[in-house]
Amino acid sequence: MAELHIQFDIGTLEMNRSPVTQVPTETWVTATWDDYLRALEDPACEKAKSYYYNGQMRIEMSPVGNDHSRDHSIVIHAVYLFAGLREIDLDGHDNCTYRKTGVSDVQPDVSFYIGETAEAIPWGTGIVDLNQYPPPPLIVEVANTSLADDKGNKRLLYEELGVSEYWIIDVQHVKVIAFAVENSGSRRIRQSQVLPGLEISLLEEAFQRTRQMNHGKVSAWLLAQWQG
Repeated sequence: MAELHIQFDIGTLEMNRSPVTQVPTETWVTATWDDYLRALEDPACEKAKSYYYNGQMRIEMSPVGNDHSRDHSIVIHAVYLFAGLREIDLDGHDNCTYRKTGVSDVQPDVSFYIGETAEAIPWGTGIVDLNQYPPPPLIVEVANTSLADDKGNKRLLYEELGVSEYWIIDVQHVKVIAFAVENSGSRRIRQSQVLPGLEISLLEEAFQRTRQMNHGKVSAWLLAQWQG
């Protein structure tokens, strides 16, 4: 087989074989596991987010702008703040890769190991091998342009991986769509089950406040809600 080489070019990855194939980004494309790994080796994918599921790969090249990055930041801070106040053991991961070799690969925006799993991943671990370690109980995707996929294929992927809870931050509509995952399925929830006492509606209000005030003021507001 000829060596696979991929270049990013205006919304597509150019897979240089014979013949050359144009592979669109921001969508699911049929690929073998080996093709997927070769794609990740290309320098064009150095800052990309990547997923592999059900014989398909997805490469996300969209630049992260102000809105996405701010919601990404505040959800991490809010979870840390809540866990600290409630004395919940927790370990956060930002854009970490979780892999079942030959089967699936995910790189969620944010993920958390909580409670008895808080120290499950030892320091020095690179890609987290899900054949060796448990999946994170909580996964969060921040959806600015990827909402349909976050509610679709990615939700199915996380159900199959066996996470306990999955949140989608809908940046454009300022909503938090939260699911409890069990028995390879998921259902909507309004209160976190992995962070007992955390109301999803309060998180949504925090996001709404970030549209009008800075994160310092939002943090003070969250503290007042959880300490009151």
